[in-house]
Amino acid sequence: MRAQLIVSVSGIRDTTRAAAAAFAEEMDRRDVRLSLLVAPRLKGKYRLADDPRTQDWLRSRRESGDAIVLHGYDQAATKRRRAEFAALPEHEARLRLMAADRVMEGVGLRTRLFAAPRWTASEGAIAALPDVGFRVALSLTAIHDLERDVAQRGWVHGIGEGFRAEPWWCHAMVMSAARTARRAGLLRLAISAAQLNRSAPRQAVLDAVDLALFHEAVPDVYRWEPFAAARAA
Repeated sequence: MRAQLIVSVSGIRDTTRAAAAAFAEEMDRRDVRLSLLVAPRLKGKYRLADDPRTQDWLRSRRESGDAIVLHGYDQAATKRRRAEFAALPEHEARLRLMAADRVMEGVGLRTRLFAAPRWTASEGAIAALPDVGFRVALSLTAIHDLERDVAQRGWVHGIGEGFRAEPWWCHAMVMSAARTARRAGLLRLAISAAQLNRSAPRQAVLDAVDLALFHEAVPDVYRWEPFAAARAA
């Protein structure tokens, strides 16, 4: 049995697109597809709908095999010191999800995959996801198929966006990722695009990917297969 490798990049916007694109080229050379975590709005009044160059890049990456994952609406804290969806009741979560879904559809990047900012979603947010059409919820510890009500266990090994980025953390992440790959587990690597501009975090993820591939991990992306496709397979 071989490990499964999923690599994700978050925080993609006008100011981080170049770093994300350079990292994507590194992954292309390794035949590793990416899962791209995208939010319609970000700090500094950023709006994906007003950024056609990033839209074009994301669409081209999806056409080449990358996955698009909704990563919140605007990532604003809804309670002090809590991530956007971490404490929302179902009704408020549904409104934010519907707004985000409309934007993503409008720019041609609609997805049925959802990862809450900092990988933390309240019970209300999880309950609202199927009503808005989402089929997979990604948490810190598992991949949840909402339609089948099953989960695949696997921790996120991350740098940035809620995870630390100091050299000691990068080293520990690489070692932990290598152990997961050796044990043929599900290895989920995540880095924020802002951290890709820093040599140590970027190199740590590259090292973790290379070690996983050395241990014959199979690259994949976050995905959801409809029932009909699963039966046909």
